[in-house]
Amino acid sequence: MLRNTYRDLRTAVIAVVAFSALLGLAYPYAITGVAQAVFHRQANGSLITRGGQAVGSSLVGQNFSAPQYFHPRPSTAGTDGYDATASGGSNLGPSSKALATRVAGDVRRVRQENGLAAEANVPVDAVTASGSGLDPHISPAYAALQVARVAHARAVAPADVQALVDRYTDGPTFRILGEPRVNVLELNLALDQAFGAAHTAPP
Repeated sequence: MLRNTYRDLRTAVIAVVAFSALLGLAYPYAITGVAQAVFHRQANGSLITRGGQAVGSSLVGQNFSAPQYFHPRPSTAGTDGYDATASGGSNLGPSSKALATRVAGDVRRVRQENGLAAEANVPVDAVTASGSGLDPHISPAYAALQVARVAHARAVAPADVQALVDRYTDGPTFRILGEPRVNVLELNLALDQAFGAAHTAPP
């Protein structure tokens, strides 16, 4: 009886050690190695660098509020939004008065910022947050709505700004999944590269 107990205990210990080594060390190191070799950029956070310094990730939205930049969709991640350590939605449903009030305020803000008429339509992504609060993309419609403001702030032709929007508009994944989208950070960095970070019209 005692011999069987020792044998079972030894088998259990060997199994724990073997599976710990296999699944806790060998497998993670193998997957990490493959990821670094085949998907190096993605495995390291899809970072965007300028001058050797990381300025953000193409997967995480950032807040831009200056008139010479394209603005992202609203964020409810963290107290002030766009907090990558506090990803999440507002958890407010369609019947929420708080949500309706916030969206109505954002509609007025978007119209005012972009010089739109009081009854002008506003794309839904301009006034609604994503489920993560960190969506790095906006729709081409929301980008097009902002072209005139950005062009005026930078004292450049709207057609030149729209050309950048077109260049940084990605189609559906594999041409069938999702909708066309524009990465706000990549577009704003392209604006600075094309027109200069400080090239803005007087207020």
